[in-house]
Amino acid sequence: MKMLVAERPMGTPPPAERDPRWAHVVARDRSVDGTFWYSVATTGVYCRPSCASRVANPKNVRFHASIADAQAAGFRACRRCRPDQASADAHHAATIARVCRMIEQAEGMPTLAELAESAELSPGYFHRVFKRVTGVTPKAYAAAHRAGKVREELGRSATVTEAIYDAGFNSNGRFYEKSGEMLGMTPTDYRAGGANAAIRFAVGECSLGAILVAQSGKGVCAILMGDDPQALVQDLQDRFPRARLIGGDADFEALVACAVGLVEAPGIGLDLPLDIRGTAFQQRVWAALREVPAGTTVTYSDIAQRIGAPKAVRAVAGACAANALAVAIPCHRVVRSDGALSGYRWGVDRKRALIDREALSSKPARR
Repeated sequence: MKMLVAERPMGTPPPAERDPRWAHVVARDRSVDGTFWYSVATTGVYCRPSCASRVANPKNVRFHASIADAQAAGFRACRRCRPDQASADAHHAATIARVCRMIEQAEGMPTLAELAESAELSPGYFHRVFKRVTGVTPKAYAAAHRAGKVREELGRSATVTEAIYDAGFNSNGRFYEKSGEMLGMTPTDYRAGGANAAIRFAVGECSLGAILVAQSGKGVCAILMGDDPQALVQDLQDRFPRARLIGGDADFEALVACAVGLVEAPGIGLDLPLDIRGTAFQQRVWAALREVPAGTTVTYSDIAQRIGAPKAVRAVAGACAANALAVAIPCHRVVRSDGALSGYRWGVDRKRALIDREALSSKPARR
């Protein structure tokens, strides 16, 4: 006997709960605002996914790829979430971009109150919004911009003193207090293109292949891994093109042994003095990575949350890719949200080996 199956009438949209976008509506997910809109047949309005209105019956919901599509279907904009206007996030992004230009053009660092007033926000709320949008505080953003300006001025000013004042510092003393942190070397050496900066290095072998360790006057500035030792040396030369690269002596081998120890026995937790050079945002990411215990993994989203920039997931991935201190800054402990291993500048196979080795070493020994 042939069974009759009720079919959905032609032209009727499928139930909303079968659509993956419905989960974002239920969660009022602001991160997908602007990628789609939804309408409710019983109210005649269309909304953005993050609308705070009561969740509609999915049987009455339709999804739209654009505002024009929703309006063409006869729906009007919701008065609560105002989907036909810029979202709060978009408004904040535009405001913070304007404030960033203000910081960059100011001769001195404006106070938090002055910045908040220009943004028409309270100081506390402005500080939170600025950090959420940029990933750093206003003070850190200003410091990063000033560091960039110092590097630019040192390349074109007649003297170091002239460069210091042109970059916005009011005195030599205040600049020299932070010059090492900003430049990784003295202003004179930087002005000479790093020609006087000495970097010692040595190439060793570990179970994952060749490993190069380099140290400046401040600390370990590179830990590189690969299959070809010569390629690692070339990578170091490309990073510090005008520095004096000096082959390590017998004493330096002890430092290489420490780096190899991080690979072979991650549970030991050796603490190397590091010379970490990067943008303010990258340094925040790298600091968060160094707090991830051996034997555990986190997602890129987790790190973005920890540094107070939940939407900066791609930027976090970029900071991981820019890390030149393999293992010491453990970017190998970051995985995708589904647990899969994503790209690793020294190879996914090495990433998998490091994670497996750390997981094994962190297990308590059997009695």
